[in-house]
This record gives sequence, C-alpha cells and structure tokens, in this order.
Amino acid sequence: MTFIGIDTGGTFTDFVLLQDGQLRVHKVLSTPAAPERAILQGLGELGLDPAGLRVIHGSTVATNAALEGKGARTVYIGNRGLGDLLTIGRQAREALYDLQPPPHRPPVPAELCLETGGRLAADSRVVEPLTAADLAQLRARLTALAPQAVAINLLFSYLDDAAERAIATAVPDGVFVARSSEVLPVTGEYERGIATWLNAWLGPLMQGYLQRLLQGLPGAQVGVMQGSGEAIAAEQAGHQAVHMLLSGPAGGLVGARFIAGQAGRERLLTLDMGGTSTDVALVEGEPRLTREGRIGPWPVAVPMVDMHTIGAGGGSLARVDAGGLLQVGPESAGADPGPACYGRGGDAPTVSDANLVLGRLCAEEFLGGRMGLDRAAARAALQRIAGPLGVGIEEAALGVVRVADEHMARALRVISVQRGVDPRGHTLVSFGGAGGLHVCALAEALDMHHALVPVQAGVLSALGMLAARPGRQLSRTWLGALAERSATAIETRLQALAEEGREALAREGVEARQIQVRCSLDLRYHGQSYTLNVPWSGDPAQAAAAFAAQHQGRYGHCLELPVELVNLRTAVFAAAAPPRLARLPAAGEVRPVRWVAVQGSADPVPVLRRERLGAGARLRGPAVIAEAVATTWLAPGWDGVVDEVGNLRLERMA
Repeated sequence: MTFIGIDTGGTFTDFVLLQDGQLRVHKVLSTPAAPERAILQGLGELGLDPAGLRVIHGSTVATNAALEGKGARTVYIGNRGLGDLLTIGRQAREALYDLQPPPHRPPVPAELCLETGGRLAADSRVVEPLTAADLAQLRARLTALAPQAVAINLLFSYLDDAAERAIATAVPDGVFVARSSEVLPVTGEYERGIATWLNAWLGPLMQGYLQRLLQGLPGAQVGVMQGSGEAIAAEQAGHQAVHMLLSGPAGGLVGARFIAGQAGRERLLTLDMGGTSTDVALVEGEPRLTREGRIGPWPVAVPMVDMHTIGAGGGSLARVDAGGLLQVGPESAGADPGPACYGRGGDAPTVSDANLVLGRLCAEEFLGGRMGLDRAAARAALQRIAGPLGVGIEEAALGVVRVADEHMARALRVISVQRGVDPRGHTLVSFGGAGGLHVCALAEALDMHHALVPVQAGVLSALGMLAARPGRQLSRTWLGALAERSATAIETRLQALAEEGREALAREGVEARQIQVRCSLDLRYHGQSYTLNVPWSGDPAQAAAAFAAQHQGRYGHCLELPVELVNLRTAVFAAAAPPRLARLPAAGEVRPVRWVAVQGSADPVPVLRRERLGAGARLRGPAVIAEAVATTWLAPGWDGVVDEVGNLRLERMA
C-alpha cells in the first residue's frame, strides 16, 4: 500500500508520499471554495492511482467554516426555560471594565431555539417527562423551520440519554442530528451545548466535503486527522465534525514530536508558520491536550491539542493605520491572489514580499524553482507603506518582518513564560512554509540557543499525518466523592468506555492486539469549579495523592478538603507506524548555487540547496538555505549542522 499525508492549508495544500520506503513531497495552491479540488489536483500531478492509496489528511473545512460563520442552518433543542442557554453563555466579558461591550451575534437565532420536556435532575430523577405531545410539536416545528441540522442538548443527558434519543427520532429524514449525550457526555451544560451545536452546525459541511473527496478517490482508504492528534476514518469523521477543529495544526505537532524525537529532543517549543496563520505549542513528551480550547468566541470542550494561534503568516497583509503605525495581519492575502510577489494579481504588501525584498527569499529558488517570484511586484507593494511611513522600501520591509516577529514571539511567551516555563531549556522547532525564515530571530527574542528546522519542514504537518495513530478520546461524567468510589466500580466504568473505543477502531480495521488503553480521572476539591487530570493506577487513594501533588505543583498549595471525582476519561489508540526517514550520505564540500545581496549584510550571502547537503555538513550564518517546500534564513551569529536524516540543528553562537 502507498501512504500519503495531505495538509490542506489556507494558502497551500501539501503532500508527503511514502512509497517503497522513499519520501516525495509536493505542493499545490489551495482551493478554499472546494478543498477536495486541490487534493485531487495534487494526486493527479503526482501520477497516483487512488486504488491502493492510504490517505491521511488534515482538513481546514470545519475550522474555516467556524471562523467565517458559514455553518449550516441549525435548530437548537433544549429543555423548557433553557432555549437561550447558548446565548447567555457564562456571561463573561472580554474586557472586564468595558461598560458598553459591542453586542455579539448569538450562536443560534432565537427563532431557531426550541424548548421541550425530558428534563432530568442531577440525580437522574425525571423532573419533567418528554411526552408524545412534545414529540409531535417538535416534529411539526422542525418541518416548518426546515433546518439542515439539529443540536439536542438536555440537562444531565449524560446520566440518561433516553429523551435525547427519542427526540432524534422525531427529526425529519435527511437532517443532520447531534446529541449532547453522544458528542460530549460530561458535566457543564453550556460547554456541552456549544460542542453539540458546533458538531451540528459544521456536520453537513464536513459530510458533504468528505463524500466528495471519497467519490474522487475510489478504492482509497481515507482517514482524517482529529484535533487531538489522532486519526479517524473519513466515513466516521463526518458525524464528529467538532473533533475536526485544529485538524491540520494537530498534524504539525505530531510531525514535530516525531522528528524531534529522532533528533533526541523532547522539550520543544513549536512554531508552525504557514501562509495565513502561525500556531505555537509547548511539547514535553507527548503533545498536550486541552479541554479548554476555543474556536473564535466559543469554548470547545472536546479534547484537542493545546496550542495558541495568531493571524501571522507569509501572506499576512501589512498596512499603515490611521495613527500612522505599521500593522501586520491578521488579514491575509490567502491563496488567491496571494502575496504580490506571486504574480497572481495581488498588490498589497505581505510578509513574504518583505522577505523577498530583504533578500532572505531567493526568487529563483522558490519551491525548487517551480514557481518564480516577482521582485518588482513585491517592491511596488511595499512602496504603498514605505511612502506613508517616510522610509525606503528596504526599511519598510524590515519593519514588516520585525512586527511579524514580535507577534509570534508574544505568542511563544503566552504558551511558555506565562505558564511558568523557561523557554531557554527548550528547542525551538520551526516548520511550515515560512517558519524557517523567522526561526533565528524568534529564538533570539526568547533568549533560546537551540533550534531545529526539520527535514521537509515546509510540509511537516503532512508528514505528521503519516506518523499519526488511529485513536479516540472518550469521557463520561460520574460526579461524587472519590473516597466513596470503589476501585472496582471505577474500573468497570472505565473499561466500558475502553470497549466503546475498541469497537470504533475495530470498524476501521484495527486489530485488537494493536489497541492500547490509557485511563485517567478528572478530580477537584469539593467546591471547586476546575479539575486536574491524573492517571488512573487502579487505586483511588493513589489518585487522590497524585491530585494533591499536581495541585501543589500547579498552584503552590493543597487544601484540607474532600477530593471529588468529576469525569472518567479513556484514550484508546493503536500504536503508530511512523515512516522511516532515509539516511543521508556523508557531506562533501558545501557549495553555494548562487550568491545574493541581503539587507544588512555587507558581503554577498551564499544560497545553498538543502537537498545537496549531506550528513554532517556544517553551515555558518548568514546563509539562505532553499529547498523545494520552504526556505531557511540562517542569521548572522548562528551555526548549523545537518544530521543523518537531514534535519538542520541550529545553535546560537553570539
């Protein structure tokens, strides 16, 4: 079988092909209106027959639709008196002292919020039954409203889902249905409701996209990366759209951990800079998962990789604001028309245009020479901000790069320094098409001395798809004092979750002997709102001790209060079969393919082709290192060495 990883980004769609032990990479411009077109185009250019292909891809369909507000027409069904639950939310203000905050559009318009019976109490007693009249009324309202999707979120439905199941049967045929007891069966009615609404709101879009993709790939096995960093079969992914949020960036983290692990680096800060956005994360061992993520203004309580995203990429637009200050991003030139230097009709200045004018991008070597860059167009675009700023074009370009660097450095501090982590003990792993151009400056901004630009860094998210393992993250609320829960009772419920995950993986063809299970508990002190997750070792007393130790480490104190069990969690996954990276031949003489003028350098700077660098090759900045899918700017004061598989290990000497 031939394996291929595909990452659909805002500007480019990346391909990494593993065939007969060899890796091939490819890039095509994305087609945001119909992402499957770029995928099919790239596979055609690679000359691949879909039959016999094993495809794992990261999709931006769910994320982009959520950010752009382009979900399906969705009806929300809650208990009587709670139809406006999603509109009220947690009543948290973005700016605490802003007495006149701007109004936000509610997730679901009032006319699409329905109320019904089927209300449970916290102990699962029926407070208000769901009657036949309720179901008949819902059926009539849904027929009149003609939604594309329905989100059902009843109070305490994770204790008994009978009412939600009954309501689902009243939904007209052909309408997508999401039940909170299935999407996120845990406590927290607002977060559970948002997750269920997102799943319904995005579900028809994901289903349609995946169906078109499967139709275009007859005979292929197609999987999709989940936001948790694990793969799921495309046939099942359409029903779990909320788990597809951060799908592509999760692939980057999996790829970064795989590559850095091969290089002997475990403590990482990752920087994934593409054409539209930059994702940063802290990795110590396995990528961290969070259940407090956000997409736009909404909380996403399903497990997803813990990362921070900002609107800074190679295509980020630069402008001068009304106060005369230079701003970069978050708006992007995207794939069409793209930066001005792409020669596709764009005329606004971008970060890529600035790097080209500074000489850090080599026009003749971009994408391995397959796509030339237009220096004149880049200079003309930058003149639009140089004039108002009263500076030269090169100085304006340097300003654009410095502002973008500061945005990214601030993001890196958010996920490290602001969490009490000293970044100086970590390695900055930079990838994405534009990451290598900024890696040295960002490491210096955080006083870091070591960086790593992985082999195939420009398509590392696609490579990460090949290293992803199939898996599920399952959870269930079981609220009560931990001391009153027996080990046997906890183990029984955890194993029930594990069996649910095993069945899901078995439907994807995963053999039982390959499946691994990890169990954990969400615990808190009595009276607290937030939980800490601790591994389950089989003993409630040990779990309580682990919780106390983690609480002490996180908050600096423990409390003399009973410990509560809130949620049971089970991760079910199969061992990954990551690709083997070919070993490079020993380095010969390092010979530049050309010399270029770079702003700030008195002498011409060598341009090196990365694929010509053998293992052990030593480099000294300044240098431009070009490859088929990315470019790295090795700044003055930095040295580099190529390891045995082609990673660039950078060290700050100054």
